[in-house]
Amino acid sequence: MTALMAVSTYIPEGRMAIEELAEPLDLTAMQMKVFRRHHKLAEVSRDPDGTLLDLLRGAVANLDALEGREQQVRYVIHARSFPVVVPYPVNPVHELCRERGLDRAVAFSVGEHACASGLVAIDVAGRLLAADPDPDALALVLAGEKAFTAEAQMVPETSFFGEGASACLVRAGGGPDRMLSYSADQHGEFDSFSDEIGRAYQEQYTDLLAGAVLAAVGRAGLEMDQISLILPHNVNRMAWQRACRRLAFPIDQVVLENVAAYGHVFCADHFINYQTAQRRGQLRPGDRYVLAAAGAGRGAVFSAMVFEH
Repeated sequence: MTALMAVSTYIPEGRMAIEELAEPLDLTAMQMKVFRRHHKLAEVSRDPDGTLLDLLRGAVANLDALEGREQQVRYVIHARSFPVVVPYPVNPVHELCRERGLDRAVAFSVGEHACASGLVAIDVAGRLLAADPDPDALALVLAGEKAFTAEAQMVPETSFFGEGASACLVRAGGGPDRMLSYSADQHGEFDSFSDEIGRAYQEQYTDLLAGAVLAAVGRAGLEMDQISLILPHNVNRMAWQRACRRLAFPIDQVVLENVAAYGHVFCADHFINYQTAQRRGQLRPGDRYVLAAAGAGRGAVFSAMVFEH
């Protein structure tokens, strides 16, 4: 049984209005109006003087449950939206492990699911822990990246990337948040940057995202009216309005307040939204909730996980 033992996040204080990205990303005034008025995007989080190590270090520093359990951590997994997140030969995850006394852990990255890689990282952590002979073994799942290239600053016609990080302590036994199911729907036919493929992706996006949520909820033996909350990837509000119509799910039960404040924080969105939901008292004991994401890169992936709080 995979469970989240603790979740922490780190968002740098710096903010950049989306209009400041127009010139460097060669965006028109009309495109910016669409992003702000229709997609409800406003700012992105930025740490111009910081590194990826600084972001990950900040999230782990806030993970109080890790204190004193460092030697129980067998796996450190970094969920990546992009295949390359730092220049070679920099390796911030290994540096972080050395700093935090995680010397017994096997450290590696998980990608290929793009912005849905945070969910597959949780799944991989749970599988590794289930096979580990030590019942007290833990995994540390990290997410977060720097918007250090033009490609890593914007999802075309959809959203802007923000900087931040998350850290999750995962165990195979029980915990505050127990995973009930996981669904990942992969589509290799979208492995192209042509206009035709792009249009097809946009046309099918809502149905495929809603389908992944329904698949995960069904595998958990539940119906949508038994779901208390959706913790989404922070693309834009319009995308989730459309998905909610397909799902017949109330939009006010989707945590969307961080979209305008931070932007799309790569694979860390779900965990940032988890902490927001906790702070607002939206997660009560016994509540079932969904983490949902779409990732586009080498093909597309639509994923969802169901947890019980």
